[in-house]
Amino acid sequence: MYYLVYGFFYLFSLLPMWVMYGISDFVCWLLFGVFGYRREVVYKNLALAFPEKSVQERKAIAKKFEQNFTDTFLETIKLFSASKAWVMKRVSGDLKAIEDLYDKGLRCQVHLGHNFNWELAQIGFSYLSRYTFLGVYMPLKSKAMDRLFIRLRSRSGTILLPANEMRKGLLPYRNTQYLLGLAADQVPGNVHKAMWLNFFGIPSAFTAGPEKGARAGDIPVIFLHITKEKRGHYFMHSKLATEHPANLPAGELTRQYRDFLEKVIRERPDMWLWSHRRWKKSWQPEFSRNWIDNEPPPEKVIHPYETITT
Repeated sequence: MYYLVYGFFYLFSLLPMWVMYGISDFVCWLLFGVFGYRREVVYKNLALAFPEKSVQERKAIAKKFEQNFTDTFLETIKLFSASKAWVMKRVSGDLKAIEDLYDKGLRCQVHLGHNFNWELAQIGFSYLSRYTFLGVYMPLKSKAMDRLFIRLRSRSGTILLPANEMRKGLLPYRNTQYLLGLAADQVPGNVHKAMWLNFFGIPSAFTAGPEKGARAGDIPVIFLHITKEKRGHYFMHSKLATEHPANLPAGELTRQYRDFLEKVIRERPDMWLWSHRRWKKSWQPEFSRNWIDNEPPPEKVIHPYETITT
């Protein structure tokens, strides 16, 4: 099955980009316009995040998001055959904050969200940075697809660590100068161990691992986000969050990341993955011991998706 799927994607990736973008336009129309793929989730997420915007404004954001979503899918398929020169032509960035840490001989963590196109940017980052790039990923249920994406994501030298075995995977590199890439906007599986704070004004669970790992090893942290310069061309922006996270109070790094992520999403809302249920974990007063925001925690149960209308 793996070789059959890989062969199909590889042959498909040989198509010129103007053809692939035409296919992307058609898939976008079919997926969202005809089948309405996760459209209700997208509209509800946007209504929760931007209650001050009109319905028409939110629909305009959704339309741009849908195009970015299918473009990302087709651009990722292109990576099966794309050369390094092809990638470098389409991915650039200001990575000075990261390379300054490398010059100091330091390891670092990069915290980023699901901004389009993270798959293409990850490949480009591995070519642009001098760091040994360790990428944390969530294994897929399909063994064939999991093997496929491991091959794709590691094609530029990225070393992939499964999220469920990250500590074990890090051991061989603990004494080396590595960069650990973490998608810090993931919804945690265990909300009882998560850090809770407001995100777009809604009580939200954030994975505690990125902050705890950085503080435990006093590993410098970089916040990174991606912007789309034009169709198929992306720019990575890096910002030093802290060189010494161990000196920060517990929860401060996650609060800073929340502020950073919310800011970049507000600036380019169409670039974030609105089709996942970011607020599917409901707030319960029993989580108050894990509340890290500066304002008091809510005193009642909150089910965001049950209260919002689109």
